[in-house]
Amino acid sequence: MADPDPLARDPRVALAEERTLLAWIRTGLALMGFGFVVARFGVFLRELSATMPAFATRSTGLSVWIGAVLVALGVLVNLAAAGQHLWRLRRLASGRLFQPGGMFGVTVSVVLAAIGIAMTIYLVVLSG
Repeated sequence: MADPDPLARDPRVALAEERTLLAWIRTGLALMGFGFVVARFGVFLRELSATMPAFATRSTGLSVWIGAVLVALGVLVNLAAAGQHLWRLRRLASGRLFQPGGMFGVTVSVVLAAIGIAMTIYLVVLSG
């Protein structure tokens, strides 16, 4: 095993890990909240069109599924962030620093972009 890195004992490194975890938790909670809003909005529109025929809309019920996917993605982001945090803390405890290069953030970004594209297509088809 290589010599421990003195930076691994610096409390600022552990505190930076805590801030990273909190940022990912905030992201996961935002995804869950937004997913809930998307799902409930679809139900709201259905109820509105049932009680007021003037607001009748075509709906495939896709908003509930998209909302559920966003909530599940938020849960997965929080679980993955917790796992990464524990892994990084173990590395710090053993005297090794985390080497950047993970694809966690990029993966979340690509999945969210795909969901955004799907929602855009859905909205265009629904209004067209």
